[in-house]
Amino acid sequence: MAMFEGLSEKLQEVMRRLRGKGKLTEEDVAEAMREVRRALLAADVNFKVARDFVNRVSARAVGAEVMESLTPAQQVVKIVHEELTALMGGEAARLAAAPQPPTVVMLVGLQGAGKTTHAAKLAVLLKKQGRRPLLVAADIYRPAAIRQLQVLGEQAGVPVFSLGQEDPVRIATEAVAHARSQGLDYVLVDTAGRLHVDQELMAELQRIRDAVGPHEVLLVVDAMTGQDAVNVAEQFHQQLGITGVILTKLDGDTRGGAALSVRAVTGQPIKFVGVGEKLDALEPFHPDRMASRILGMGDVLSLIEKAQAALDAQKALELQQKVQRAEFNLEDFREQLREMRKLGPIDQWLALLPGFDQIKKQLPENLQVGEKELRRMEAIINSMTVEERRHPEIIDTRRKHRIARGSGTTIADVNRLLKQFEETRKLMKQFAGMEKQLKKRMGKLGRLPGLPFLGPRR
Repeated sequence: MAMFEGLSEKLQEVMRRLRGKGKLTEEDVAEAMREVRRALLAADVNFKVARDFVNRVSARAVGAEVMESLTPAQQVVKIVHEELTALMGGEAARLAAAPQPPTVVMLVGLQGAGKTTHAAKLAVLLKKQGRRPLLVAADIYRPAAIRQLQVLGEQAGVPVFSLGQEDPVRIATEAVAHARSQGLDYVLVDTAGRLHVDQELMAELQRIRDAVGPHEVLLVVDAMTGQDAVNVAEQFHQQLGITGVILTKLDGDTRGGAALSVRAVTGQPIKFVGVGEKLDALEPFHPDRMASRILGMGDVLSLIEKAQAALDAQKALELQQKVQRAEFNLEDFREQLREMRKLGPIDQWLALLPGFDQIKKQLPENLQVGEKELRRMEAIINSMTVEERRHPEIIDTRRKHRIARGSGTTIADVNRLLKQFEETRKLMKQFAGMEKQLKKRMGKLGRLPGLPFLGPRR
């Protein structure tokens, strides 16, 4: 994940140095903790949060059970993982559900944080879970805010309640009554924001809160704002009593301090994270999984869940059977390219693989993992005849010229695609064995997608 890249590299380097030592001394631990503290501060983690974190890890790391262990460095890594998890909230925090629907959720935050977009994203997530959400346009000040929510609602297939420029308190109150009468079970109130926290904003939000009695008050904060995000969270919590946080732009190029600090400063959990621009790019926040990713351990559980949600289980089974029977051809390869694109940006889900940070350093600089390359590869396969796709060994120079002209590519592109296909076929055979090992370690969590092949840029 881009936002943790700097912190992740530094922490992993500290842990590698510890692993290089047979036995640990208190001096070794102290030096390592100084490096950890520097890494946290460089990542824009709140000073007090970083200090308390290092003190907790240090106290546990110099205990007898660690220092006398046969693998003390591994014990320290385990402690760092546990404390990182605790720092970010311990267990994943679920969205509240009212005993008697509808559940009312207020989304609050500063202007530009992404409240309107993330209200729609949350509606999409709830809809996938079989819920019936209602979006409420209670931001009557920002130009085109109401229209923006209506457009997003149409895209998401979710109804939007609006009374135009009426009093936001009345809008929210009538929206709840409307949801109750229509049998809708979640009311997502998109409230107004300001460029900075002010009393006028807080007074209006307090009136809405008091009128509708929300079950959740979710603060939407932009992770790109760093330490300012933590300050905003603290102010909103003091005056409004937030129940959770949606952290946006977690896929952005920022240092990650907000994600590590906001829970400790407010006492309220991060419930969701925005990981892209599309309406389905909102994920529940799992502190333990994020800690694993920061320490380079990957996040296979999230990868499995993403694959299960996006990929066709029957197609995966048929593909696996073809691989086992050595019948994998270019038509199957094309199907894999299409399935891969359903998972979203490739670099994001590859980052969930254990050790990918280190693998990435060894890859060529011209590595291309984007949508453009996948489309080019598919275009080349589409330009082949059915016989060529099923029996690629018949593709000679004359056929390559025709395929290149038909796909708007070059002979070199066609050759590269054929080489990629052969290497992918080999990789998938190896992956069949890897999947069995993963299942033994993690239980029957479902079938994983086939390994992708990453093509170099032209």
